[in-house]
Amino acid sequence: MSRIDIRNSAIIGFCIALLLVIIQSSGNIPHLSKIPFLQTSLFIFPILAISGLYVASLLSKKLPVLLQGTKFLLVGTLNTLLDLGVLNILIAASGIPSGIGFSSFKAISFIAAIVNSYFWNKFWTFRSTASLQQDFNAKRKEFIQFFSIGGIGFLLNVGSASFVVNVVKPQFDISPTTWATVAALIGTFIVLTWNFLGYKFIVFKR
Repeated sequence: MSRIDIRNSAIIGFCIALLLVIIQSSGNIPHLSKIPFLQTSLFIFPILAISGLYVASLLSKKLPVLLQGTKFLLVGTLNTLLDLGVLNILIAASGIPSGIGFSSFKAISFIAAIVNSYFWNKFWTFRSTASLQQDFNAKRKEFIQFFSIGGIGFLLNVGSASFVVNVVKPQFDISPTTWATVAALIGTFIVLTWNFLGYKFIVFKR
């Protein structure tokens, strides 16, 4: 486990905690608002992220893909919470938790997450360090491939989340604002496997 891995996992852990605090502050998820210790997670989550990656690095001696998979999981968690953070901020600011407004907000939040995903996965998860020496055409190809995979993920993510919000609609007495976050999580889980396989075997294959 390198110093870069320690630094990056700490940064991701801190950002995850910060986004949880932001989502809590939006007030869209009442149950999350009742958790009093989220602020302390700003110190705890970086330690947990480093510890988790360290364990994965030890186990990866027998199963090499485990370290890469753990990095992808950390980045994916950050992307998910960035997606939810932007979405909840937009919902809280506008008061619109459904309809075309929700779909528009979900598109914006997903784009923010996928741009973040590109840089973390390119330079850390899949260690595309040789990319600095790539010519323009190679970089353009990689960029197009990434956003092609992401584009399909975008349709799956926004489409499934919009379906849950606008067609299925809130269930189990869940409020519309909380249901919007549930829908966003469902969309995220649907595209998680798709993105990992696409990035590993198409975009950042070595």
